[in-house]
Amino acid sequence: MSVEAFDPTQQVVEVLPAALKHFRQQLQGHPSAQAVRLSVKPSGCSGYMYVLDFVERAEEGDLQCQLDAEVALLIDRNSLSIVRGTSIDYVREGINRQVKFINPNATSECGCGESFTVS
Repeated sequence: MSVEAFDPTQQVVEVLPAALKHFRQQLQGHPSAQAVRLSVKPSGCSGYMYVLDFVERAEEGDLQCQLDAEVALLIDRNSLSIVRGTSIDYVREGINRQVKFINPNATSECGCGESFTVS
């Protein structure tokens, strides 16, 4: 068994300005939501997929990062080792806009971009 050390002075994930703006707008559209919650779940053809939820409150064990006065990011503690170091952006690809995860821990992604693998 191992214990993961957490240094609160290090940013666990980076939320880029376009993603922060997107999250702020999404929270305004969900009046009961108070935060954005990031987790991963087993899925897809590669292993994991990211899950973003707009939630009223943290779940037990969530790590809270206050991004600005209006936006808090909650990170599922069980997902921390997979998402640590990830940058979150909001990008335009062709005519579509989407949240993009740049995760240094991902070793591959499936062809459709829905899931990823970590080693």
